[in-house]
Amino acid sequence: MSVSTRTGNILEALVARRRPLRNTVLVIMALLVVVDVFKEPAYERFAWDGIGGFAAFYGFISCVLIIVVSKALGYAFLYRKENYYGESGNRDD
Repeated sequence: MSVSTRTGNILEALVARRRPLRNTVLVIMALLVVVDVFKEPAYERFAWDGIGGFAAFYGFISCVLIIVVSKALGYAFLYRKENYYGESGNRDD
């Protein structure tokens, strides 16, 4: 069996089980945040390093901010009206 066929089989199995896999990953991420909230930090370089779950919160907010800014820039500079290229009637080229 070639490597590409084997990889394809693995990917197909993952896609077939995508919902349980997604739920498992979400539970693991939630447990990591809960552990981070209750565990004593090894060191505090900055004041916010001692806040439990701060890294997860900061990462989530940063991700949302990147998406919002990207969509705003897309609408501001890339979006065009529906009739930007003129009427879309019958054209004989």
